Amino acid sequence: MREIVLLTLGWEELPKSVSVYGAPEHERLREPVPGVLLRCDGGWLLLDTGFNTALIRDLALRRRYHGREGYRAVLPGPGEPIEEALDAVGIDIGEIYAVGLSHLHLDHAGGLKLFAGRVPVHTQRRELEYGLSDHPDPERHAIYRVDFDDPAHDWRLADGDAEIAPGVTAVLTAGHTPGHQSFVVDLDDSIGGGGYVFAFDAADLTENIEHELPIGGTVHVHPSETVEPIRRLKAIAAEKGYPLIPGHDPVVWPELTARFADRFSSRATSGS
Repeated sequence: MREIVLLTLGWEELPKSVSVYGAPEHERLREPVPGVLLRCDGGWLLLDTGFNTALIRDLALRRRYHGREGYRAVLPGPGEPIEEALDAVGIDIGEIYAVGLSHLHLDHAGGLKLFAGRVPVHTQRRELEYGLSDHPDPERHAIYRVDFDDPAHDWRLADGDAEIAPGVTAVLTAGHTPGHQSFVVDLDDSIGGGGYVFAFDAADLTENIEHELPIGGTVHVHPSETVEPIRRLKAIAAEKGYPLIPGHDPVVWPELTARFADRFSSRATSGS
């Protein structure tokens, strides 16, 4: 693993109780929608794909798919967020050779349409089976088949922890969804070594991690059961000496995004 670029693919305005179980309903947050680009030997690996823009920009579809009370999806620009983010850092979408999905929620799998029939897509088997199950339960949990039910997708399904690229390991952290996965990223010694653990929605906010607070959004488990995946990620991060990055923190994510962008720009300019 040679480089990391963090992307903000939109924002969500929602009750804090979605991210922290038991938070007062009147507390609201504007949370970033994350994406992570990892430069590997084969090209760029993209972790998560943001929203399906058609489901937001079309009024009827927006009512159908984004009509939950107290929730608002915000796009960063007039085009496709992934394409706009890639243009901003000078990366062509054709350089992305694989996609990894933390899970199938509408804010993480919606941009998958850009990669249908083009690249392998890594996810957990139980996540896809749940998403494609023939009953209304996934949709009640904001998992919409329109985002990912395409026969052109080249699914690469894992049953538990799996290395999806050299230096990139998917770690099963079920609870938020049946097959949610987080990612451990090991950097090459040539750029200083070290690495990061990206929690994605296993821990939305810093306080989920620091205080081991359960997340509020779960599928088929009580929120208290989401503490164990947080502890597992903390143990992995501690053992490796890596930072553990929350998935939707409105302070941490913008700060890290800017820091990584500066680092990437400096290396790109120097030709390293």
